[in-house]
Amino acid sequence: MTHVARIARLHPQDLDDDQRAVYDAIAGGRRAQGPQLFALTDSDGGLEGPFNAFLLQPRLGGALQAVGSAIRYDTALTDRAREVAILVVAVRWSSAFEWQAHEAVGRHVGLSQQELDGIRSGEYAALPADERALAEAAARLAGDGDLDDAAYAQLVDLVGEAGVFELTTLVGYYATLALQLRVFRV
Repeated sequence: MTHVARIARLHPQDLDDDQRAVYDAIAGGRRAQGPQLFALTDSDGGLEGPFNAFLLQPRLGGALQAVGSAIRYDTALTDRAREVAILVVAVRWSSAFEWQAHEAVGRHVGLSQQELDGIRSGEYAALPADERALAEAAARLAGDGDLDDAAYAQLVDLVGEAGVFELTTLVGYYATLALQLRVFRV
C-alpha cells in the first residue's frame, strides 16, 4: 500500500526565523558533518525523513532535534551499539525510513550483512555477546516498554545505570520518530 505524505515539504526560503533555526541545526549542524550516509535534505533543500515535521512546531522540534543529536554524539554507547539499538527499534515499528537510514550508518560503523539480516529478523546470534544483550534489551523496551529485574541487572552490568538511561532515551526517541513518520506518511 502506497501512502501520500500528509504534510507539505517545507523549503528553506519559506521558513520563519524559528523554523529556520531548527532547519539550520539539522541541515548545518553535527548531523551534516562527516560522511553523509543518508540525505538530510532533498534537491530543493527541504528536510528529509522525520525532520520536516520538526518545523511544524519549532520549539518542540528544536528540543527533539537536540535530543537526537545528543543521542548520536554525546552518549557512551559505542557507534555499533547505538546503531544496533536504532535498527531494533526500526524493526519493531516497521519504520522503513529509520531502517534505510540507519542500515547505511550501521554498515559504516562495521555491522556485517549477517548481523543486519539477524537484526531485521529479530535474531541477534550473529552479534557479539555485549551487543546481543543490548539488542535484546532494546527489543524489550521497544516492545512492552520494560525490563524485568534480571534483564535490568544484566543491562546495568553491561552499560551501567547511565548507559541504561541512554538506551531508554534512544529507544524512546526513535520510537517517537517512527510514530511521526508513520502518522505523517513520510
